[in-house]
Amino acid sequence: MRLLLKVGAVLLASLVTAHLVLAALVKPVPQHPFWATTTPPSVIAHRGGRGLWPENTLYAFRKAADLGADVLEMDIRQTADGVLVVLHDETVDRTTDGSGPVAALTLPRLRELDAGYRWSADGDKTHPHRGQGFAVPSLKEVFSALPRARMNLEIKTRDATLSRPLCELIREHRMEHLVVVASFGQDAMDAFRSACPGVATAATAGEARRFFRLTALFLDPLFEPRAEALQVPERLGNLDVLTPKFVRAARRLNLKIDVWTVNEPDDMRRLIALPVDGIMTDYPDRMLALLGK
Repeated sequence: MRLLLKVGAVLLASLVTAHLVLAALVKPVPQHPFWATTTPPSVIAHRGGRGLWPENTLYAFRKAADLGADVLEMDIRQTADGVLVVLHDETVDRTTDGSGPVAALTLPRLRELDAGYRWSADGDKTHPHRGQGFAVPSLKEVFSALPRARMNLEIKTRDATLSRPLCELIREHRMEHLVVVASFGQDAMDAFRSACPGVATAATAGEARRFFRLTALFLDPLFEPRAEALQVPERLGNLDVLTPKFVRAARRLNLKIDVWTVNEPDDMRRLIALPVDGIMTDYPDRMLALLGK
C-alpha cells in the first residue's frame, strides 16, 4: 500500500512538474491593434442588431453605430459575378422578397430585392420596413459608408473562394486594424490568414474545440493559437463551454473571448461579471443600457 502511495505521489509530482514546464513555454498572443483602444466588454451588434431592424443592412449598421455599439458583426458571401455582399443565409428567401441561392444571383439582381421585406418585431403581424428601399449591401458599400467602424466579418462559405478577395477589399479600404475575421471553415480561414497575415482572426470551430479539449485535460499549454480571439457560445447543448479552466487558459494566452448570441439582460450580466471581452447580441441597446453607455 505504501509503495502504491509513493508511486502515486511520484507520478503526481511528475505531472505537476511537466505542466509547469509546459506553462513556462506558453507564448501569449501579441495584442492586436483591433483591441488596442477598447475597454471590455465590447458590445457587438449581431448582424447589425437584427432584433431592432432588418439584419445585415446598411441601415442596421448605421443605426447600431449611432446607438454606440463597439463592433458591427456581419456575414460575407459572394455573388455570381464575384462581388462580396453582406448576407447570412445561403439563399435570399428568409430575409428578402426574392428566392434562390446568393451565389446564383448577380449583384444587380440582388439589389432589386427588398432586404427589409421579412423583418417583423411582432411575430409577422406587421412589416414596417417593407418598401423602404432597403437593399442587400455590398461589403465595399459598408466599408465606404462606415470607414472608422470596427467590424466582425464572418466568412460564410467554408471553402477558400472568397478569402483572397476579402483580403484585397480590406487592404483597399485600409481596414486591416479595424476588422476581425471569423469562419467555421478551416479551408476558408487558412486561405485568409495566408493572404492577410496582419489582420486579426477568430479561432475556427475546429480550433476552438481543440482548445476546449486541451483545457479540460489541463494540457492547454500544448495549444498553439493561430487566432487572436475565441468566439464561442456560453453553452453547446448540455456542455458548458466557458468553464473557469477555459477562461483562465484563454487569459494566459491573451486570447480574447467573445460570446454569441446573448439577448437576455440576466445572461449579459453574468457574462460581464465572468468577465468576457465581447458579447454578440441582437439587442445592442439592452447591453448598452446595462453598461450605462
